[in-house]
Amino acid sequence: MASTSRREALRSYLRSLTGLFERVPWEEVERGIDLLGEARREGRTVFVVGNGGSAATAAHFATDLGKGTVKDGSPRFRVVALTENPALLTAWANDTSYEQVFAQQLLNLGWPGDLLVAFSGSGRSPNVVRAAEEARRMGMRTIGFCGFDGGLLKGLAEVAIHVPGQRMDQVEDTHHALQHVICASLRESGR
Repeated sequence: MASTSRREALRSYLRSLTGLFERVPWEEVERGIDLLGEARREGRTVFVVGNGGSAATAAHFATDLGKGTVKDGSPRFRVVALTENPALLTAWANDTSYEQVFAQQLLNLGWPGDLLVAFSGSGRSPNVVRAAEEARRMGMRTIGFCGFDGGLLKGLAEVAIHVPGQRMDQVEDTHHALQHVICASLRESGR
């Protein structure tokens, strides 16, 4: 009996996840692919941020952009995951606030025309929102991956890839799959 109820719970989770994929704003995904392709062609730097589980998705996305999109004859991405230097993250958190850990790095590294890709399941992570605000102020382009009602990130991002789920695990699963879809498209097109 327990095995049957467990199996049904697994199937129910996957049915819910499938329903989220049907609600993905695919036109925004395509706009995101276009922005990323433009950044690659122009030699712009792509900065990637996220908090908690979304930090892992951000780091994975940076890896896939930097290596997984490489194709002979195509330009390569200049990509930096701002989640990956614990000494710098903790220094900014300790000396200013955790809210500043990404924005302060952008002030050191970013230029107008660069691109910030921000992941926040809730759309409300203060450090991610602050990075998006700073990126806009600096004249950078922005892509925001968010869930639930989109939070503040949805309104700040030039391209908002909003997954309207109400479960963090399923929003994060969808964001992770979408970053793979985006990288596959960029790899195939070579643009």
